[in-house]
Amino acid sequence: MKTVFMFSGQGAQYAGMGKDFYQNYPVAKEVFDRADEVLGYSIKDICFENEEKLNDTEFAQPAILTMSIAAMKVLEEEGVRADMTAGLSLGEYSAYVASGAMDFEEAVALVQKRGKFMAEAVPSGEGAMYAIIGLDTELVEEACSEATAEGNGLAIPANYNAPGQIVIAGHTAAVARAAELAKEKGAKMAVQLKVSGPFHTELLQPAADKLGPELDKMNISPMKIPVYTNVNAQPVPSENDIVPILKKQIISPVRWENTIRNMAEQGADTFIELGPGKALNGFVKRTLKGVVNVNVEDSSSLEKTMKKLNESV
Repeated sequence: MKTVFMFSGQGAQYAGMGKDFYQNYPVAKEVFDRADEVLGYSIKDICFENEEKLNDTEFAQPAILTMSIAAMKVLEEEGVRADMTAGLSLGEYSAYVASGAMDFEEAVALVQKRGKFMAEAVPSGEGAMYAIIGLDTELVEEACSEATAEGNGLAIPANYNAPGQIVIAGHTAAVARAAELAKEKGAKMAVQLKVSGPFHTELLQPAADKLGPELDKMNISPMKIPVYTNVNAQPVPSENDIVPILKKQIISPVRWENTIRNMAEQGADTFIELGPGKALNGFVKRTLKGVVNVNVEDSSSLEKTMKKLNESV
């Protein structure tokens, strides 16, 4: 068996996430306490009960990373280790922590800044993202091109999540029009996402410009396991490539479907989502057949996952 640790991205957060682990596992409590110390405020209070702040990108990003690493530490205490790792958007930072390339404390401070820069990059209301469900990739790209050509701004695919599940992003009017066109072309649904900006588009260039100097300050170590990046769905060649890749990642589409396929081609047959929610499990289910596909976000899911892993050995 080859095991993948997958890490949740922004949008998966919910009030109460991580509380079970914090209360019942000292190794998880330590992660939350270390994050509080670095950030200078209580990320655990935000995770456990402050839904308003959890929906603010500046707080959501360090909250999700902290909860994800706490879940990983709990799973590792059960003796489970990863052979490779990847994360969706923000989750890629958790993957670098999992690989040993990034120190947790540095990463949690960095993603707080990343979230702040992303929130500031496009004024509220000027950008949007929609999930297009049940339409072929080519037709989604066509809908975006047609909407952009109408002159109301940019609309492009931002997340290639799974077959029949693509997120589009850009200027609000253009993306709303692309969503309409996608439905006309046969999409089952076009759902506007509750995010604060058009992530993974060139409209986030101001955020990329601010993030670059912060990334340059990071202490990057060699990776102990391969990390597959969102930018091209390939394993990152070396630690020297991490900072250049992360500078591109914030404005580049997320190639998640191809990431999953490429890991499977390298022998991955067990996919474990760490962090809030089961969105990544859903994408794996749409993309691959015959693999173990589980999540760890609380004691109940941990118990189910360990049972499933023991059965599959």
